[in-house]
Amino acid sequence: MVKILDLFGKRDAAAELGRDLPFRVVTEFVPYRLYANRRNSVMLFLKVKNLTKEPVLSSIVIEVPKRLSLDQTGLITQKEVRLGLLSPQEEKESKIELFGDTGTEKGEYTMSITAFVHYRDYGHVLNAIKKKAILEVS
Repeated sequence: MVKILDLFGKRDAAAELGRDLPFRVVTEFVPYRLYANRRNSVMLFLKVKNLTKEPVLSSIVIEVPKRLSLDQTGLITQKEVRLGLLSPQEEKESKIELFGDTGTEKGEYTMSITAFVHYRDYGHVLNAIKKKAILEVS
């Protein structure tokens, strides 16, 4: 069936995009760590590179543990960043500020970063990869 579609110029891009890793995700914290038991913040720099041969609609979801937050009030622990259409081999960088408060204890905090490949719109997911990032609090 796929060979017939190739003859007419149509191919199954979903099968190609679902086979390999779609992205390379690189994380960096500036400054390197948070201070415990005080209100302060670090900037998370996220670089996402499209490793596929097709342009893809992409987004990232960041989830942090309860003692960290993605806003100054301390209430938001999950955030979606829509990157838009990434061309093949294109890289986009996003900055996300992470906040600690007086209840943030010393230790290592693991956050989850999920990068999604969408089709049609952001409501349909074709493929995804997960990455863990560890923030040190001292």
